Amino acid sequence: MNIIMPQLGETVSEGTIAAWHVKVGDQVKKDQPLMDVETDKASIEVPSPVDGTISQVLVAQGETVDVGIVLAVIDDGSAEIALADSQKEKISEDKKNLSPRTEATESARASKVKSTEELGLLSPAVRRLLREHDIQASTLLGTGRDGRVTRNDVLALIGEGSNTQSPKEVKLEAFNAEGAVFSRVQKITAQHMLMSKQTSPHVLQSIEVDFTKVEIARLALRAKWKEEKGYSLTYLPFIAKALCDTLRQFPRMNASIENYESNPVLKMHQEVNLAIAVALDSHELVVPVIHSAGQLGVSELAASINELATKARNRKLSPDLIQKGTYTVSNNGSFGTLLTAPIINQPQVAILSVDRIKKQPVVIETAEGDVIAIRMMGILSQSFDHRIIDGAYSGSFLAALKLRIEGSDWLSEF
Repeated sequence: MNIIMPQLGETVSEGTIAAWHVKVGDQVKKDQPLMDVETDKASIEVPSPVDGTISQVLVAQGETVDVGIVLAVIDDGSAEIALADSQKEKISEDKKNLSPRTEATESARASKVKSTEELGLLSPAVRRLLREHDIQASTLLGTGRDGRVTRNDVLALIGEGSNTQSPKEVKLEAFNAEGAVFSRVQKITAQHMLMSKQTSPHVLQSIEVDFTKVEIARLALRAKWKEEKGYSLTYLPFIAKALCDTLRQFPRMNASIENYESNPVLKMHQEVNLAIAVALDSHELVVPVIHSAGQLGVSELAASINELATKARNRKLSPDLIQKGTYTVSNNGSFGTLLTAPIINQPQVAILSVDRIKKQPVVIETAEGDVIAIRMMGILSQSFDHRIIDGAYSGSFLAALKLRIEGSDWLSEF
């Protein structure tokens, strides 16, 4: 069976073999990790789909190849080995025709691969930590599979313990006179962001929302929830539920543009696949997806968000968890930000930023006259693609989202 480079996101066209966990001749079991693959979207372990023997490894550690390229062959009795042999010949022929500049790049990459192999089969996150703290991998006793050094092994050595980090805490970066080196993920993310700004005319709209009813539900459930679930009940799952319900009313928001240059088509998606932006402590960003989020309640959304964020920070996202997103939410509110203008996650057409939510004095209209009350007020900001969404449509969407958040009986959700 051929093991191919997976597509880890709609706009991802290539991936890098960060580490191999097997070699030719190894016996493997189904779901056993074969390799670490790194893209701009995530760093994941690729498991074996079958039992068998590794008969070929076609792409070296450190190499970057296109999606769909055969990476290795597992001898499980299938007849796909001929395809892998053909590809190996093509790769060899391509390397003969490299330009001098490309040859230099390949030489540098080979040097990088060698240094990586000297460190052992380490994940990109572990290698970064080792470089940042000038630690030799050989000085650590690994607690991972087959004695591999894990991220927590490094963190334990430098005194930071678990990799769990409070959302309001920011790890301060030490001054580096030589400048910080961009990781491959950061480079491709930057290219993706630039492409998005060049592709979509971004327009920003914001709306103030009263989260008092959400806060009442959170306070009623907070202690029991934390004890039973092991994580906090935040505002985000409530917003996600209201957002999914509102997107059904405004299908143009839950859409993507296809063939814009030649024959533009706006494809509206029946399911809401909600993408949640997750910042990693390595200054990288991943956007895992809750598929069919519109069919979930607040409790289920809270569990999904917590699970995806945990997998993202532990570099355990599988390819299916970062694909087919139709609308994205970015949550910056835990840092107290007032307003954020997020960049659209192509090929989507809109993205929502959740900013600070806090107590504020608000004028309330009553039958007896105006009164001042303390309310939990927050800001929601949406960037949208002005090619197919105008201000009136976006404004109506935000107004409907506001009404749903403010008017729902959230305790009945549980």
